[in-house]
Amino acid sequence: MLFRRKMVDKDAGLTCICVTSGLYQAEIIRGKLETNDIPVLLKYESLGPVMGLTVDGLGQVEIWVPSALETQARSLLEETEVSDAYPDDEAPDE
Repeated sequence: MLFRRKMVDKDAGLTCICVTSGLYQAEIIRGKLETNDIPVLLKYESLGPVMGLTVDGLGQVEIWVPSALETQARSLLEETEVSDAYPDDEAPDE
């Protein structure tokens, strides 16, 4: 998962929270966010999924959420990254 400079579409009220290198990873993130009542818009070039390309930016998928829910969405993603990085019995002490 890539984090870029903050991208905001003020007219639509959306903020891009991250960019993935493929549609599969984006769909997993979308499921996590939508399960927590955060609507998601995936933005990508149509050629990437059709041809299975993930090079030169064709496989990149931008994940957009309502700007009002940006903080909640980012914290959910950070929570997932930490829990995926360490099995329950190996989590670092805080």
